[in-house]
Amino acid sequence: MSTALWIAVVASALGTLLMRVVPFLWMQRRIDSTTGLNNMPQWLTILGPLMIAAVLGVSIMPVNPSAISWIATAIGLGVTLMVWWRLRSLGWPVAAGVAVYGAVQLVAAGVG
Repeated sequence: MSTALWIAVVASALGTLLMRVVPFLWMQRRIDSTTGLNNMPQWLTILGPLMIAAVLGVSIMPVNPSAISWIATAIGLGVTLMVWWRLRSLGWPVAAGVAVYGAVQLVAAGVG
């Protein structure tokens, strides 16, 4: 791999680590046994859903916006939501959505 790719991988790994460790360390210092979780700041409770929304927004946008990729994205997202609604888990919905997205792309490439 090239040096630029290694730098990107290391930067992503450090960013991911810091997003998880910094709130943990911050809260570990602020919470003692007497106050418990009542001392948790509001920004920390909002941080998780905000990160998930940011990742979802980036994931939904197709790399090469075309009619087929938007259709595949919509169908994949719909399947992901349906499988999640049925199973209430994290792994299977993502796997199903990715598989359906890929299948739609393959079928569209074969037709086109």
